[in-house]
Amino acid sequence: MTEPGDGDAPADLQLTSAEWSMWQAFRNGSTCDLHIGDPARDDPHGQHLWGPERRVRARVVALLLLDGPPPQPGRVAALQLTGAYITDTLDVAGGTIKPFVELRDCRFEAEVVLPESHFTTLRLVNCAIPRLEAARLHTEGDLHLPRCVVQSGIRLTDAQIGTDLMLNQTIVHKDRQGRSLMADGLTVAQDLQAEMMESYGELSLRGATVGVSLSLRGSRLCNPFGRRALNAPQLTVERTLYLTAAGLANSPFSSGATPPYGIGQTPSRGTRVQRFECEGGMRLDDGRFGDAVDFENARFIMESDQELSLRRIQTPELRFLGERPQRGRVILSGARVVNLIDKSASWPGLGGLWMAGFAYETLIPRGHFPLALRLQWVAAATPEYAPEPYEMLAASLRSTGEDADAREVLLAKQRRRRETLPLAAKLWGILQDWTVAYGYRPGRAAVWMAVLWAIGTLYFSTSPPPPLKAGEAPPWNPYLYSLDLLLPVIDLNQGAAWKPGGGSQWVAAVLILAGWVLATTVAAGASRLLRRQ
Repeated sequence: MTEPGDGDAPADLQLTSAEWSMWQAFRNGSTCDLHIGDPARDDPHGQHLWGPERRVRARVVALLLLDGPPPQPGRVAALQLTGAYITDTLDVAGGTIKPFVELRDCRFEAEVVLPESHFTTLRLVNCAIPRLEAARLHTEGDLHLPRCVVQSGIRLTDAQIGTDLMLNQTIVHKDRQGRSLMADGLTVAQDLQAEMMESYGELSLRGATVGVSLSLRGSRLCNPFGRRALNAPQLTVERTLYLTAAGLANSPFSSGATPPYGIGQTPSRGTRVQRFECEGGMRLDDGRFGDAVDFENARFIMESDQELSLRRIQTPELRFLGERPQRGRVILSGARVVNLIDKSASWPGLGGLWMAGFAYETLIPRGHFPLALRLQWVAAATPEYAPEPYEMLAASLRSTGEDADAREVLLAKQRRRRETLPLAAKLWGILQDWTVAYGYRPGRAAVWMAVLWAIGTLYFSTSPPPPLKAGEAPPWNPYLYSLDLLLPVIDLNQGAAWKPGGGSQWVAAVLILAGWVLATTVAAGASRLLRRQ
């Protein structure tokens, strides 16, 4: 067999015309375009069959990637292939691929196998792929998969992406395990963009790390086959997680172009948008987010046993501004945020919200969110009485100078607690509430004191009691006598000098008892306020 010349393909490969064009384009660093010029027939996701003039064997592609010919003088070798039908299985597992790789508008007959391979930059744009197997893939630059349709899942477990991972407008269907994207342990040095993505199965990002932002703007995650559409516990995002709407009008998406990195703005008013939608549960437990978690305009469609779980997440800002879930639960137990930006219409009703141990510093309501609705928000989160949500709300209000509202919250807490007490304690609580509102409205005590003092003075002015000892009693003063009966502890030298009898004795007993009740409730309320402060 004649040895091939420098840069020529081995003779036993018997290259087709399409493969020969690809081989030469590789050496020139140019694009091998196998389009025929008909948009319908060039669509890799369409129904038209592609003939042999567009077919390229996977073994030839692998040879170029792993042990390709040298470039033409003055050129840089690169595989840039457009409109090709790649037959058989493309398998470069464990290989080191140095050339730049971009496959655009291509069809793959079988799965793409890339585990433990090492690329500089890999771009598969608008391709039809049965499955992408790329566990422990390593790229020095980007991994782009925009507008691809993957029929049986993508595996990126423990992959390391040197710059950005792009999945914009990608459609991914589930694999045999029900997962659309398996990316547990994934590391992305910069942005992970999956905007307007469609996922049909579980999108798994357990323990993944994103160096800048993770954007799922306008995406639709649907998993009717299991409990969760997004399963991402222990996810770390150095900046912001966007689960928000994406703009459609006058945007890169409307023309089909790949959007730029770092889109960080909500679509402007008047722009047609596609909201983020999650059909199935979502789990972000123990996540760490450096800037914010943004749910603006998000829609969650859950069954009764599914959850939007944010247990123990930590972030400076939580923007809970989506549509109210009709079923399922929102779990915030143990979460820690600084700013909570929310709308009253975003939170689920009674039994749909759990937030035991949820800590926040500042409430920033969007729109109408009065204290009465805020108390309903807390009540919805506590089907059974728990003091922490009330105390957290009161502390937040007090930190912003809203002391009166904070007292109303603590009063609501006492009323809620009263429902759990035995009958005797409940009656005592009702009395405290009716008289001085558990001490949170001390002005009531002064009013009651004034009323009782007036009644006592009026009564004893017409029915003065006889002196206890004749000749030793001070001058009679119904004002001081009534006040001495009302005020416990303080002695005005009037109560012990006179001896009421008959009806006067009952009136005096009522004044003394009322004085003790008022003093006790005011003291209890004052002690509670001092403890909270």
